Amino acid sequence: MQIEQFVYLIPALLFAISVHEYAHGIVAYRLGDPTPKYQGRLTLNPLAHLDPLGALMLLVFRFGWAKPVMINAQYFTDRNKGMILVAIAGPLSNITLAWFFYTLLQFVPQMILPNIAVARTVATFLSINVQLNLGLAAFNLLPLPPLDGSKVLGGLLPGRYQYRYESIAQFGPLLLILLLMTGMAQVILSPIFHFLLLLISGFNL
Repeated sequence: MQIEQFVYLIPALLFAISVHEYAHGIVAYRLGDPTPKYQGRLTLNPLAHLDPLGALMLLVFRFGWAKPVMINAQYFTDRNKGMILVAIAGPLSNITLAWFFYTLLQFVPQMILPNIAVARTVATFLSINVQLNLGLAAFNLLPLPPLDGSKVLGGLLPGRYQYRYESIAQFGPLLLILLLMTGMAQVILSPIFHFLLLLISGFNL
């Protein structure tokens, strides 16, 4: 990775994870759970959301995570529905951000083409934001604890299967790290990433 790209990656990373975790928190809060507010998670301040290991994974592999927002599902009128909505809010926020930056990428550099150097810089920054947000969304959609996809799947499963599924949560982080270190994460996530890219590009046709 070039130094220039690495410099752009840092603010893109901080913004992406802040929006992701804020989305979880605000949806839970709107559904009646005050926990995210009490824990200071209803903010876009990246210091409130940063997980060192997850951030490192994002920098190195472009797939990673932030510090999870603590949720108390007892506050939800419908526990399963509430958990699904809170969980999916994170990836959806990053997909929306990716679409926003992708849309800018189609128009903004061309508007400043007389200055090729500036146009190239802007295009690089926007492209990094697209890739990072799609990577974060794709990774969190995996149905492995503690990722968002696991909470969506858990909320859809019948009670007895849900309990068994949630019981493997303690092994989730280890499995995720193994997937990343062995390169299997790239194999699994590549189709998801390209599907999401196709999805956001379709909205700009």
